[in-house]
Amino acid sequence: MTIAHLHVADTKNRGDVAIVLAVQELLRKKFPRCRILDIPLDHLKKGLSRAEIATINRSAFALIGGGGIYYRYFLPFDYKSIHAITTPIVLFGVGYIRELGARPLAQHEIRSAIALNQAATLSSVRDDYTKAWLVRHGVPSRTVQVIGDPAALLSEQKPQHFSRSGTIRVGVNLNYSGWLGFGRYQEHIIKSYNEVTRYFESRGASIFYLQHHPDERRIYPQLAAKKMQVVFRAPREQKYIYGTMDMIIGMMLHSVVLAFGAGTPIVTVGYDLRNTSFVRFIKHPELVIRADQLSSKSLLLLAQTVYRRRAAYRTDFSKRKKMIARAHATFLKKIQELIV
Repeated sequence: MTIAHLHVADTKNRGDVAIVLAVQELLRKKFPRCRILDIPLDHLKKGLSRAEIATINRSAFALIGGGGIYYRYFLPFDYKSIHAITTPIVLFGVGYIRELGARPLAQHEIRSAIALNQAATLSSVRDDYTKAWLVRHGVPSRTVQVIGDPAALLSEQKPQHFSRSGTIRVGVNLNYSGWLGFGRYQEHIIKSYNEVTRYFESRGASIFYLQHHPDERRIYPQLAAKKMQVVFRAPREQKYIYGTMDMIIGMMLHSVVLAFGAGTPIVTVGYDLRNTSFVRFIKHPELVIRADQLSSKSLLLLAQTVYRRRAAYRTDFSKRKKMIARAHATFLKKIQELIV
């Protein structure tokens, strides 16, 4: 059996790669003999080639996602390409993205997203906000399943020669990979992070910078941690290391999604609706501070609170990850029933 997988093709971004790996792990577990063909999602915007359409239509189904496909970068989708797909379309754990300061989606972009949903045989999203956004624009609620972010379920791999160091381990991450608004809030963000790292270093903590994109090396040297170690590994290894942390403060969505999946307490600095949508989905809206509302005191107070309650967060994250796994299993069963 062949599956055509249309997904974000940014191999530099650890989060995007983690999503693809996680989705394909789930597919191979459910369909052990399947062959997966990769097609870049942005081709659905510029128009799929005849060869790509032929490949998709020879497949058992076309799976699109996960990741933030309802995003100005990928919209509008090409109507001709959508209507040319005759094999069943499955939308898998996808999300809506709107960054702080970004323009609202234009009506023609929204209409193309709704057209894709109308063409899909099965539709699932990663959070409640994405479903609400689709429903607000005319997609029937009963047709959209909320299953969570598949990257939370990515398997972990212990890196070679890895040894845990430090009695207290705090990871931090910044978003410097395309968000045009970073410069507007940069001073507050760096100041707030430095306040947190100074506090925890004064109590014997080891600080780790959790890199998710090569461009972050332009900004993380501004952090004032004395002996900060940089972690930039393959996603499965990255997630394993996140599981050894006591707490992670992250901006990039999948720095906190992978941490959550590894059972590690999180604080997220929200530069996008996706950050807020994620913590609301896992029923912990207290774990986000918007970048435009950030102060050094507010971030430090939240970090202190989360660190004190880290055992309780680990327990609850484990329960919620099991709920996400069950939701994925149920949706995968629907896919299986579709093609039998």
